[in-house]
Amino acid sequence: VLCGPVGPILFLANFALVLQGPLTTQYLWHRFSADLGYNGTHDRGGCSNHSANPIMQEVETLTSHWTLYMNVGGFLVGLFSSTLLGAWSDCVGRRPLLVLASLGLLLQALVSILVVQLQLHVGYFVLGRILCAFLGDFSGLLAAGFASVADVSSHRNRTIRMALLEACIGVAGMVASLIGGHWLQAQGYANPFWLALALLIFMTFYAAFCFGETVMEPTPARLFTFRHHRSIVQLYTAPAPDKSRKHLALYSLVIFVVITVHFGAQDILTIYELSRPLCWDSKLIGYGSAARHLPYFTSLLGLWLMRFCLTDTWVAEIGLAFNILGMVVFAFATSTPLMFTGYGLLFLSLVITPIVRAKLSKLVSKSEQGALFSAVACVNGLAMLMASSIFNSLYPATLNFMKGFPFLLGAGLLFIPAILIGILGKTEPRSEFQQFPQSP
Repeated sequence: VLCGPVGPILFLANFALVLQGPLTTQYLWHRFSADLGYNGTHDRGGCSNHSANPIMQEVETLTSHWTLYMNVGGFLVGLFSSTLLGAWSDCVGRRPLLVLASLGLLLQALVSILVVQLQLHVGYFVLGRILCAFLGDFSGLLAAGFASVADVSSHRNRTIRMALLEACIGVAGMVASLIGGHWLQAQGYANPFWLALALLIFMTFYAAFCFGETVMEPTPARLFTFRHHRSIVQLYTAPAPDKSRKHLALYSLVIFVVITVHFGAQDILTIYELSRPLCWDSKLIGYGSAARHLPYFTSLLGLWLMRFCLTDTWVAEIGLAFNILGMVVFAFATSTPLMFTGYGLLFLSLVITPIVRAKLSKLVSKSEQGALFSAVACVNGLAMLMASSIFNSLYPATLNFMKGFPFLLGAGLLFIPAILIGILGKTEPRSEFQQFPQSP
């Protein structure tokens, strides 16, 4: 209830995705290990003795590259579809986009099951990702979800409502992570994928028949028309108070850099933990993935407490500071306690995105919320492509001289949004709060 009518959809979607994500990476790892004859198993304590094993490094490289291929395939298709569908939802309502994106995630899970059960070529993972992206992907769900929150919230409570929705997503990820690691050890890869499929089927029916539409007067509109893409371009180019449009562009850049670092680190963390010197098994990887999602809840709590004595700008700066510290610890983590210390330092790392989303939402009218969050979804997709391209290419390239170098790069990149948020906070446009009437 706290997360609004769209909360159950995003909860189930992220639960299914997080259940599949680390499992897919581990499946690729073990599939390539079997193909290449690498048998440095954790249970024999052999991992730590394979520092110079070229086959192990090839397994890491192949796993990293195929993760990149999946993300690139998803982005190239999603760049067109998510922007089109999000702006379309301003006219027809949020429900059609939620249903389409749910169907896409369902198809991706079905393809993953076929790959695991029938031992198909891992390239089919890329096909599943592309099918999902064509129908909107998780970014389409996010666009519709945050737009629906903007539809029914006031300027005063929008930040905390968006933080609640992010916390709802994070709790789903944390629970899925804890279940996934234990389940993989107990029963293998197939059953967790089947659970994800069942949840996504239920979610699709919920989106179609139970979601309460938040667009008050939906009107029929053509889907395949450039008018939807034009409405997104006009957000940044149409005549309006200069400062508002400048803030719109710069806050979008903040989101871009933060998401790039967040997903870039997330892409390589499982591989980083599987290999030496950490040599984690699937149970520890599950705990790590749960710790990775805990900041969704702790950030909400921190945001709620700090908003009574600090402005949103200062809260975001504090969150970025802890994010930078966590990345630096990851870069030098050579033991399990140090790795979890890094996760602990990220406890406020996710206050930034709801704050920036709320600030962006206040810069546009109610009729532009879908277009705005489509643009944010596009920025997210571009950031995820950049994240995969940079981190999955850099990780194998730096294995020989500093394995944790990509995390150091991420820490350095986070200084960009820290500086931008500080500057923008001092020049907050008055129109952000006065240009459009508050919704009740």
